[in-house]
Amino acid sequence: MLPVAMIVIGVVFDLFTPPSFTAVPMFAAAPLIAAPFFGLGTTIRVGIAAVLAVAGIRFYTGDLIEVVSLIEMLTVLTVAVQACVINRVVRRGNEQLASARIIAETAMRAVLPEPPERIGGLQVAARYEAAQADEFVGGDLYAAADTPYGVRLVLGDVRGKGLEAVGAVAVVIGAFREAAEQEKSLEGVAQRLERALAREAARRNNLDAAEGFVTAVLAEIPPGAQRVRMVNRGHPDPLLLHGDGAVEALAPSEPALPLGMDLGVRPDRSDEWELPAGGTLLFYTDGLSEARDADGVFYDPAQRLRGRLFPGPEELLSALTDDVRLHTGGESTDDMALLAVARPAKGQPDRRRTVKIVKRGFNPE
Repeated sequence: MLPVAMIVIGVVFDLFTPPSFTAVPMFAAAPLIAAPFFGLGTTIRVGIAAVLAVAGIRFYTGDLIEVVSLIEMLTVLTVAVQACVINRVVRRGNEQLASARIIAETAMRAVLPEPPERIGGLQVAARYEAAQADEFVGGDLYAAADTPYGVRLVLGDVRGKGLEAVGAVAVVIGAFREAAEQEKSLEGVAQRLERALAREAARRNNLDAAEGFVTAVLAEIPPGAQRVRMVNRGHPDPLLLHGDGAVEALAPSEPALPLGMDLGVRPDRSDEWELPAGGTLLFYTDGLSEARDADGVFYDPAQRLRGRLFPGPEELLSALTDDVRLHTGGESTDDMALLAVARPAKGQPDRRRTVKIVKRGFNPE
């Protein structure tokens, strides 16, 4: 490790250079480098090794009891003690951040409703994956409801992180549950969410729109109909996975601003697509599409899924989360919410055996 390497380099430098040169800065830096990255025990051992290295060199050169040598050893010892203090401060801060993250993540999972496996004759699966490389949980959300107007869905992403984002998620999901049952149109549901966010902004002392917006996709699948209606408010385009392996991006006919930024530019307008038997809708947040590999290349879900067949929505989400972990090396930097809804083909069983679809080394081309 680097602290040990610095001590070794310091010893070699001190022994093979003129007496006017000194490697004391390297010895002093070793415990400081160890402090934020290693435990207290390792930091103490590195500090002791640095002091002993200085003492050993001065003993070898015969000037151990010289004033300059004693000052050098005292300097390295003082820095080593300071490194131990830094180590404890850093560890305590990390523990507090971890505790805050656990609280926020637990609250998020409590707020997000787990949809049933079947709603209105459709197969449904949802997944929430927290980022590993961030200390704060994000504001990804999803919900599904069987209403008099068909199965209605929402998947979105609240701007911001932490407990405030969790609170905004609760507002959106609560408003969606009520509006999905009462509003006759999907556009009406979107406007109810707008009003709910406006009330929340007023409660939080007129929170600026740029600070409190929510990107979201609202979807509606009428009873017995082979079509899906959507309102997209500034969110990544959902994908439609066909039964033959084709993948279609469902882009809105007109772009729209996120929820919470309703500037009265134009009224909401829904778009409609065919949802054939055997087709699966995939909704996702930008934690999926903006996941990067070591070379900075973004994950492309449409490309990765094209030509792949999945037994059901749960297997799709399992394969997708495994594949994005391989893409990022297991170090995701943003939370990710996924929602998959499948219209079973005729004669397709309710539950089918899990099959691993995406394998290590998979090349979509």
